[in-house]
Amino acid sequence: MSVPADHLSDHREPQERIGFHTSVDVRWSDMDVYQHINHARMVTLLEEARIPWLLVDGRPTANLRHGAVIADLHVKYRGQLRHEDGPLDVFMWIDKVRAVDFVAGYEVRANGASLDTPAAIIASTQIAAFDIDTQKLRRLTAEEREYLESWQRV
Repeated sequence: MSVPADHLSDHREPQERIGFHTSVDVRWSDMDVYQHINHARMVTLLEEARIPWLLVDGRPTANLRHGAVIADLHVKYRGQLRHEDGPLDVFMWIDKVRAVDFVAGYEVRANGASLDTPAAIIASTQIAAFDIDTQKLRRLTAEEREYLESWQRV
């Protein structure tokens, strides 16, 4: 499968650089008493980063905004991020796609940091498609799978 040009970032080898690149503003309320971004707020910032990638109108995965659940979440802190590091640079990709769910990977860096710089935050979320009416998991559609797989690191 060839990788669409808009899925590539400029600073990595082709197999490693597949991903969606965005920035997320840091609010003063995201800080904790130690003057770095609070864990719960970091999870919210990851969610905000996913929106333009997966949930806006026109994306094949936009319907997930009407029914998806976070099945698993991992956040590793390898450095501190503070208010002055914003807006944060977030790089995201797909690690795995299965029948009803997928795993998204994240690297978070201070504003202006090169993708060659080690990420301050490395995270992953397992997101499952969910039917609100039946209160059951649902299969990803062929269009959702194809879009997600186009962001998958091989």
